[in-house]
Amino acid sequence: MKACLFLIASSIVSLTSAFAPSTSSMPSTQLNAMSKSVPFLLAPAKTKGWVGDVEFDPFSFTENFDMKWLREAEIKHSRVAMLATLGFWQQQWVTLPGMTPVADSNLAPAVVGASAMLQIVVWMGVLEFWTNKGNVTMETMFKDPTRVPGDLGFDPLGLSVGQSKEGMERMQLRELKNGRLAMLAIGGMIHHNWVFGEPLF
Repeated sequence: MKACLFLIASSIVSLTSAFAPSTSSMPSTQLNAMSKSVPFLLAPAKTKGWVGDVEFDPFSFTENFDMKWLREAEIKHSRVAMLATLGFWQQQWVTLPGMTPVADSNLAPAVVGASAMLQIVVWMGVLEFWTNKGNVTMETMFKDPTRVPGDLGFDPLGLSVGQSKEGMERMQLRELKNGRLAMLAIGGMIHHNWVFGEPLF
């Protein structure tokens, strides 16, 4: 158990730089500059100017894929991970009416069955198609140059009303940081249950 806690703590310490905001921007004319997040790799050029840029792209995805598409994917995965992180540990104590209680959240998909899981996949596909007006491929998703990655026009509490550009960027950075943390958290929760064969708490 101590070894497991040590591994988790060392992983968190090693990843903290990925969540720290970039304090200064590097001049675009500076070539072969090293990344602040991964100092033994070159800083990615295409992440410059994006909210949440910490010069972290160890696999050079930004060199091979559209940056708008990558940001859209990051935001969507972040939002799903934040919901999943909440749902994963709530599953241990809260059961929807008509559902079979199960303490280990990893077993929940097997309990509800394939049809329920397929419904989620189908309806998420419909939602993706609808919010993107049918443009769901990397080549077509950003045909409209004014489309902002992750902006679905969903703000029921009016949090963005009257916000300055700097204020909006602060809110976007908060969402990204929480989403990145949630992606790590849900992965850790799932693997905890697999490794120990027991519920999270």
